[in-house]
Amino acid sequence: MDGGWITGFADSLLGTILDVLPIALVLFVFQVVVLRGKIPRLRRVLTGFAYVILGLALFLIGLEKALFPLGRLMAEQLTDPAFIGRVGETVRWQDYAWVYVFAAAIGFATTVAEPSLIAVALKARDVSGGGLSAWGLRLAVAVGVAASIALGAFRIVTGTPLYLYMIVGYIIVIGQTLVAPKTIIPLAYDSGGVTTSTVTVPLVTALGLGLASTIPGRSPLIDGFGLIALASLFPMITVMGYVQLGQWLFKRRSGGPSNGRDAKADGKEIR
Repeated sequence: MDGGWITGFADSLLGTILDVLPIALVLFVFQVVVLRGKIPRLRRVLTGFAYVILGLALFLIGLEKALFPLGRLMAEQLTDPAFIGRVGETVRWQDYAWVYVFAAAIGFATTVAEPSLIAVALKARDVSGGGLSAWGLRLAVAVGVAASIALGAFRIVTGTPLYLYMIVGYIIVIGQTLVAPKTIIPLAYDSGGVTTSTVTVPLVTALGLGLASTIPGRSPLIDGFGLIALASLFPMITVMGYVQLGQWLFKRRSGGPSNGRDAKADGKEIR
C-alpha cells in the first residue's frame, strides 16, 4: 500500500465526514432539542453512521480509481475507428451500433442493481398488498433507463440538442399522466428519481464523458452531460406504460369493459 493511496483515502474520509456531519447534526438536534427525547440505541446509531462514512469514502475512491477510468476506456475502445472498421474513412452514426448496445446494457444492469430502486419496489409491493410486482417494477424502470442511455449515446454521437429529446419525452409523460391510473402516477414519477442514485449515476456519467471526449467534434462539457436527465425521464414513461399494458391485458382476459383510471386493474392483476 503506497503513501499516495493512504493520503487519498484520508482526504476522501475527511470530505465524507464533513458532508455527513450536517445530516447528523440535524437529526440529533431535532431528536434532542425539538422532540426532547433520548436517541434510542445510541451506540447502534453511531455505529451505523461510522459504516456510512467509511462506505461512502471507499465508494468515492472507487469512482475515481475505477469507474470513471473504466467508462472512458470503454468509450475509447468502442469508438476506435479500428474497432468499427472505418480507419481513414468518415464515421457515420450507424457505425456506432456497439456503443448503443453497450449504453443500453449498462443502463439496464446498473438500474436493476440500484439500491434505491429496490427499496422503492419493495415498498410499492407491500403497500399494494402484493398486487404490484417488485420485479416487474424494477424491470420496467430498467427498460426505461436502458432506452434512455442508448438514446443519449445516439444524441452524443450525432450532436443533436438535448432539449428536443426532453420536450418530446415530457409531452409523452403528460399525455400518459392524463389517462394513467391515479394510483400509479406518483410511483411512476418517483421511479424516475430513484434511478439517479448510487450505482447508476457514476457509470452513466463516466460513459457520457468518455463518449464526448473520444468522438471528434464533441465537447465533454456540452455533450458529455444530459444522460442523467434522460435516465430520469424515460422510467416515468415505461412504468406508466407497464401498468397501462397490464390493464389492457386484464381487460382482454376478462372480456369486459374496464375503466382506464380504475385502481382495481392495477392491483392484483399487474405482475
